[in-house]
Amino acid sequence: MFHIVLYQPEIPPNTGNIIRLCANSGSKLHLIEPLGFDLSEKAVRRAGMDYAELANVTTWPTFESCLESIARGNRWFAISTRGTVRYDQPRFRAGDVFVFGPETRGLPQPVLERCPPEHRLFIPMRPGNRSLNLSNAAAVVVFEAWRQRNFE
Repeated sequence: MFHIVLYQPEIPPNTGNIIRLCANSGSKLHLIEPLGFDLSEKAVRRAGMDYAELANVTTWPTFESCLESIARGNRWFAISTRGTVRYDQPRFRAGDVFVFGPETRGLPQPVLERCPPEHRLFIPMRPGNRSLNLSNAAAVVVFEAWRQRNFE
């Protein structure tokens, strides 16, 4: 259905929660190294519970290798507090790729700049707040995209 890319994720429970999101939405999860944890860590297993067996998870050595493989024929979107298009404005298609940055620093500027400006998405928040939790942000975007596809 959709691809979720976590660029150098740092916090194990967030990745575990996103594994669970992927299992429940039919999305594929792509993790870009280096990871801030080992996938076998207890915190990842606890958050993802037995959903890891139901989710399609791939680890990639570089962002370029991941994008080259999954973005052929698919659009990719960068989700960032520095995005310029509200996350619910594009009309999503099956196969779309959603790229999220690490929890403590977001997507690096060079990655954000590689993304077409009309695909740099943000989630509205109240003024003065930093950002949503990574797993919450992924859920917001994936469920909006899935809703647009009539939860097929």
